[in-house]
Amino acid sequence: MRLFTSTRRRSAAAVISIATVCAFGAGVVAAPAANAAPGDAVSYGLHVPQIANGLVPTVPTGTIRLWDVGISWGKVQPSSSKYWWTGMDKAIANSNKLNAKVLYVLGSTPTWAASDKGQGTYPNKGAASMPSSMTLWKNWVTAVTKRYAASIDAYQIWNEANLSTFWMGTPSQMADLTSEAYKIIRKNDPTAQIVSASSTVRLTSAYNKFFPAYLKSLKKLKWPVTAFSVHLYPNSLGTPADRVTYISTVRASLAAAGAPAKPLWDTEVNYGLAGPGSSNPKQNIDGDKAAAWVSQTYLDSARLGIDRTYWYSYTPSTYSLLGIQMYPGTAGALGYATTYGWMVGGSVTCATAAVNTCTIVKNGVSSTVAWASTGSGPFVVPAGATNSVTAANVSTPVVAGTSITIGSMPTWFGAS
Repeated sequence: MRLFTSTRRRSAAAVISIATVCAFGAGVVAAPAANAAPGDAVSYGLHVPQIANGLVPTVPTGTIRLWDVGISWGKVQPSSSKYWWTGMDKAIANSNKLNAKVLYVLGSTPTWAASDKGQGTYPNKGAASMPSSMTLWKNWVTAVTKRYAASIDAYQIWNEANLSTFWMGTPSQMADLTSEAYKIIRKNDPTAQIVSASSTVRLTSAYNKFFPAYLKSLKKLKWPVTAFSVHLYPNSLGTPADRVTYISTVRASLAAAGAPAKPLWDTEVNYGLAGPGSSNPKQNIDGDKAAAWVSQTYLDSARLGIDRTYWYSYTPSTYSLLGIQMYPGTAGALGYATTYGWMVGGSVTCATAAVNTCTIVKNGVSSTVAWASTGSGPFVVPAGATNSVTAANVSTPVVAGTSITIGSMPTWFGAS
């Protein structure tokens, strides 16, 4: 059975050109510019945990990651012979109503299918365990891909597999799950994206233990993914500039593994989350800083070749785990929506300097967004610009050719 066919595949509405100059200090790691699509709506992703319950974001989005939605493997297949598709049907149908592509996370292991029911507790007991047989995994992937081949744009193998909360098997076993899923997805849904298990970066020991070994095993299996995935949450005291450093770390890991040029996705990001350790307490980030940091996140993805970025998360009210909130009326939502409006539908060229820039051409009309990753720097108002707009949606008239100072608040310059 194939469902919800209206928004299955990527739109070709915008032709994207990106010339990205990536400077990471002493070690320069070039982003694969050909993979980036910073003017395509699908580059702007969200988590909407209540999407199955009908929550409709008031901000635009090109893609939704279905995680923490109550439709994990263990929920959808509560026993070997029983499936509960209702929640997943609703989540996908509601995503389609938004014209958003769907990224579905195939893990975690159901309790009944776990080889060790004591490994993991979320979203169920045994969720971090290797399935007791590969056949169970293959049957699950087959069931999902046959049912939703017309409606799921991308499948992610696992969530945060470098953390024992979510995975207690080996990197090699995760690569085996990846490879088997790849074969099935390619058979049942040949144009779908197959995304690696995600890995956080901020807990260095866990990242170093898992991600390089996972890449090594994927290499032995001839790279059975179409995109790599990481989660670029900084430490609780970290900033978007720290996220940029993590991107460099991941690029270096991919290069060391001899990974082929495939898109890199950031499938979860926010700021201020507690940890790692007691020296990094939870931070609440609001106001102009929240608007600026959300905007910087998506702009940095554009200039550094991160093909998709999924903000965690869009909620109906305050979510205490998160440093930056995103729901109607929040500064985070404003920064996101403003940046989406600047970028989506344009041909985008970005460059890295003391003041970073992205130049957007829409319908032959050029505009520029400028921001500093750290500190501030001089910027000359571009020719033809008569107005500036910050990520917090504050407008100010400008005069072309004037030299001004740009700080961390991303600011758009164009003809109003």
